[in-house]
Amino acid sequence: MRKDIHPKWYPDAKVLVEGEVVMTVGSTQPEINVEIWSGTHPFYTGTQRLLDTEGQVDRFMRRLQRREELQKEAAVAEEKRDARNLEVGAMALGTRATNALIEANVTTIGDVLNLLNQGEDNLLALPGVGQKALIDIRRFLRAEELID
Repeated sequence: MRKDIHPKWYPDAKVLVEGEVVMTVGSTQPEINVEIWSGTHPFYTGTQRLLDTEGQVDRFMRRLQRREELQKEAAVAEEKRDARNLEVGAMALGTRATNALIEANVTTIGDVLNLLNQGEDNLLALPGVGQKALIDIRRFLRAEELID
């Protein structure tokens, strides 16, 4: 065997965790610094240690809260966007037909749709709503994909 090619062997090398000697082993280094060893590792100790480094839990909770707020805002926007919740004036029927619907207590497009589902005669029976208004109502409802 050739001489002076092998590193020096330390049979009692110290294993240090946070400056404290936890065991001695044979090594080519006199001291070995480690961060985790079997005495502190959760797998061996059976305990879980949660570290909140840099507020990770707080950041996660803020992201979760923001996501819930965005979902609520999206639901409100979807509800507002629903054509059934729009007022009768959005159909642009003209002032006579619009006023006739409002006087009959039909204020939203959903109300008009319900009245139309009961039959066209119910709409035509309202004073101020004629065939042209009925055609315009149907055209608007088809454009909004509320009827076929």
